[in-house]
Amino acid sequence: MSPKPLKLRFRRRLRKSQQQVEGLGQQAEEGIERHLLDRMERLNVVRRFVVTWVGLFLLLIVALVWEMLNLSGYYQTLQPVPGGIYSEGIQGSFTTANPLYATKPVDETVSHLVFAGLFKYNEQNKLVGDLASDYSVDAAAKNYTVHLKPNVTWQDGKPLTSQDVIFTYHAIQNPDANSPLASAWQGVKVSAPDSKTVVFTLPNALVSFPHNLTNGIVPEHVLSKIAMADLRTADFNTISPVGAGPFKWGSLNVSGGNVTNAQEQVTLVPFEHYAGGAPKLREFVVHSYTNEQQLVKTFEDGQLTAVAGLQSMPSSLVHDKSVNVHNILLTAGTYVFFKTTSGVLADVKVRQALINASDPHGIADNLDYPTRLITEPLLQGQLAYDPSLAQKTNNLAAAQTLLDQDGWQMGSDGLRHKAGQPLLFELSAIDNPENNKVITALQNQWRPLGVKLNVQLQSSDDFLNTTLTTHGYDSVLYGVSIGADPDVFAYWDSSQASALSANRLNLSEYKSSTADAALEGGRTRLDPALRAVKYKPFLQAWQQDAPALGLYQPRYLYLTHGKVYGLNDHAINTGTDRFTNVQNWMVHTAKVTNK
Repeated sequence: MSPKPLKLRFRRRLRKSQQQVEGLGQQAEEGIERHLLDRMERLNVVRRFVVTWVGLFLLLIVALVWEMLNLSGYYQTLQPVPGGIYSEGIQGSFTTANPLYATKPVDETVSHLVFAGLFKYNEQNKLVGDLASDYSVDAAAKNYTVHLKPNVTWQDGKPLTSQDVIFTYHAIQNPDANSPLASAWQGVKVSAPDSKTVVFTLPNALVSFPHNLTNGIVPEHVLSKIAMADLRTADFNTISPVGAGPFKWGSLNVSGGNVTNAQEQVTLVPFEHYAGGAPKLREFVVHSYTNEQQLVKTFEDGQLTAVAGLQSMPSSLVHDKSVNVHNILLTAGTYVFFKTTSGVLADVKVRQALINASDPHGIADNLDYPTRLITEPLLQGQLAYDPSLAQKTNNLAAAQTLLDQDGWQMGSDGLRHKAGQPLLFELSAIDNPENNKVITALQNQWRPLGVKLNVQLQSSDDFLNTTLTTHGYDSVLYGVSIGADPDVFAYWDSSQASALSANRLNLSEYKSSTADAALEGGRTRLDPALRAVKYKPFLQAWQQDAPALGLYQPRYLYLTHGKVYGLNDHAINTGTDRFTNVQNWMVHTAKVTNK
């Protein structure tokens, strides 16, 4: 075939293909115009429709979420939950956890957490069972029978029996053990008819005896092989104590290169089989500091959950909203004890005048915490307390009359004299902000009476170990523990004024045969109404003889960062009674579904 016909055929095919392409393009244009461009005019309507439904859908979701959040308050609440580490700081140093020897704040704290007693105090300050379930007493108030709770164990898993109780009190009584508790247990016989029963036989009737059964019990199976003379220095006390309290020993860490910055950290973990219930905290850590400033600074920095036992509120914390202040009233009384056996205070008229010229209410109002007044040797509301026998105060005119009649004449210098002797005496006290405030008020109240008061402020150690122990004072400002029971024999019976007495706690050296008989009668009667009758002559003699000026109930200051659930302020007998229900303390919270 010649090239010409082929060329013509190719041109026809090319032209036909072009026509087909043009047709397809025209069809595409018509399709786009018909299906897209024509519908673009309706897009605004469609867009409004879509946006409206999307908006309604989003609004529905928001409303649903809002409703769920609001309804959660009905089926979920923020509640305390178990767990967390509780860190408590306290001034002092750790030397022993053994309850037979623990007498200082840090030791008492650790001991109280690790060891349990037969009895403890509840949140109403009533005596209740800890290791014991109950007790009974015979009509003579000399034989007390205590029953242990079933299935109580030591922290090493061994059963706790009556033999452990006997071992504990025999160790206290043993002079080789040299326990500071020994004086309260002389003459008491302890026996066990079976493994869950303990019988205490007293040499004399004593109604308040069950209150002596709160000290920690120690394990015979751990300590029986240690000689009593070596018990005070045993490793058990500081390395491997085994108790039956709410927390078990974890570890002891010591830091700081010298006495001024030394710190100790005692870590305790829960004892799940504690008789009072398993603790809810994961750990309880006791931090001890020899320096108060360091203790406060660590608390300020948020490194401690709580700080215990400060004498006053640090100024740096007064306006800190994160700090909860617990002013826990102690069942104790702050008094000015007048030494009745020597000097101008041996004159009963002088003592009466000083009390008449005093204003305890004004002193209490000037403290930085609420308190109750002390108006007699018993606490307000306590068994046998009699408001009609309260001391007479706030009467300067009566005070001046008493001194005038007693021959004390006012001199031109504003000071009274009698037979050439000035009305002058010394008041000794521990040097702290609260005592300074109280003493300043007393000076102002007694000055118009013509009294010169010399003040002797001392460190705590010097005051307690020297001045108070030797009775080397004219008068002392001091707080004494009265406790839940009205037995105040130790502070006012004549026998307790003697240097030969075990503790010499009769700080006024007060002697009265009437008071002695009443104190003895009141502590030996089981019937509460009869006890009150027996104590009345003592209260009458105390008011008349004026051996002391009652002021107010002191507090135990406890500071925490935020709320500690389960820690409730109530009257306590000693600082360690803050741990009444420590097994229920919690520091963590979470949203919990209501059942």
